[in-house]
Amino acid sequence: DETQKKIEILEEFIPKCEKLEQDILQQQQLEKKVTESVTVLEKSEAKFANDLTALTKQRGEFDSEIKQKKSALGELETLLLTRLQPFGDIELSGDDMVPLLHSLKRRLIHWQETQEQKEVLEKQLLKIETHLKGVEANIKTQGEDVILKQESINKLSQEYRALEEERTLLFGIKKPSVEEETLNKAVLKAELNEKSCRTARDEAKQTCHSAKVKIETLQKQIDERGIELQKIESNFALSLTQYNFVDEENYRISCLPKLELEQLNAQAKALDERFISLQTKRGDRQNRLETEVEKKITSSPLAELEPLHKDLQSSLAQLTENIHGLRNTLSIDGIARGKIKEKQVVIDLQKVECTKWDKLHALIGSADGKKFRNFAQGLTFQLMVSHANRQLEKMTDRYLLIRDEEQPLELNVIDNYQGGEIRSTKNLSGGESFVVSLTLALGLSKMASRKVRVDSLFLDEGFGTLDEEALETALETLAGLQQDGKLIGVISHVPALKERISTQISVHPQSGGKSLVVGPGCEQIA
Repeated sequence: DETQKKIEILEEFIPKCEKLEQDILQQQQLEKKVTESVTVLEKSEAKFANDLTALTKQRGEFDSEIKQKKSALGELETLLLTRLQPFGDIELSGDDMVPLLHSLKRRLIHWQETQEQKEVLEKQLLKIETHLKGVEANIKTQGEDVILKQESINKLSQEYRALEEERTLLFGIKKPSVEEETLNKAVLKAELNEKSCRTARDEAKQTCHSAKVKIETLQKQIDERGIELQKIESNFALSLTQYNFVDEENYRISCLPKLELEQLNAQAKALDERFISLQTKRGDRQNRLETEVEKKITSSPLAELEPLHKDLQSSLAQLTENIHGLRNTLSIDGIARGKIKEKQVVIDLQKVECTKWDKLHALIGSADGKKFRNFAQGLTFQLMVSHANRQLEKMTDRYLLIRDEEQPLELNVIDNYQGGEIRSTKNLSGGESFVVSLTLALGLSKMASRKVRVDSLFLDEGFGTLDEEALETALETLAGLQQDGKLIGVISHVPALKERISTQISVHPQSGGKSLVVGPGCEQIA
């Protein structure tokens, strides 16, 4: 009972310890997550600070450049005014008007160029100021988030310290894992003690029950023997009277000594047994004699039969010896057959293991692992071919991709227009090879795992080898992929593609080995 009470107290205490340990573990995980978030935010803050420093520096460079431009512009304006001011007082003849007009036109062109540069710089300055405002707002937002995260960290730290203090009050400096292991050992020991006590109690119960049964049986035997004893005593008294004995003492005096009585009893018993044996033998011999007489086997006298009987006995002995030898041989053969059966069972088990190793050898089968590598790659290759065939069915009904039986990582095609003939991909035309390559690329994109998604596909040339129908089919397939949310990029010189693709980035060659890029997202920087 005391052990059971201790076990119940321990069972009540263990869930509390487990709950506290789980709470501590959750708080540690939460602290780890918060620490990681703070680290990320600190990195972001440092990055934004670096970006702000770089932008501030770039803004200073732009401001100094603007000041220089403005200073140059002011000097030019002053120079222009200075140079034009004398023109109002000077009267020039008709011959001098042409040079002056050319001079003023040149100055006007120069002023216009300067004005355009000023506008460009003002636009750049406006963009920089807008970007700086956005960066400042972002920094402010990130700073507020950092403050909130810091407050959350402080709150969690306080909760963690409170839990740690509570744990210290409960456990002190003890480790929960060590205490749990100690308690588990104590519980296990108590359970073993309880089990042994129950076993001893059951054994004692069984022993007690056996003793009670034995007592009842002995009591019944005593009662039965008492009744028998009364009957024997009454019979004994009658016998004493019948044989003229005065009492039991007179009977004991008249009895023979025990040793002599035992000898006489043994001698009488031996005589009885011998008499019974002789009677049995006599009857047996009489029966045998009658049986043999009835058979009437021979009418020869005994003197003639005795030599024949001896010969038959010797023959019988020889046959008996031969039979024993054959039985011994059969016994040895049976043992050998049993051993052979045991060996056959072992051989069958080894054959099963050997079959497994043969299959494994057929799969791996090379010292450098190339065969197994080809087998594993072949599984992935087969999956890619299946995805590629789905795309190929949308583009053409003539071909179907299959793996080469001799080279598992090589491709062949089934030509449905030629009765399902299997051909090598090397015999395909340029357009057909491009279509097959495109379907393989699309099939590869379909094999992306859950964590990896292929959202972009870029095709460099290859459309020039397609006929009009194949080109139309390829473009329809790419348009379907675009509707699925994938980004399709095409690099080509085919005019038909320029008419079908709305969003284009064109490259125009310029003089001096330079080119001009024109299209969405492209901007010329002076």
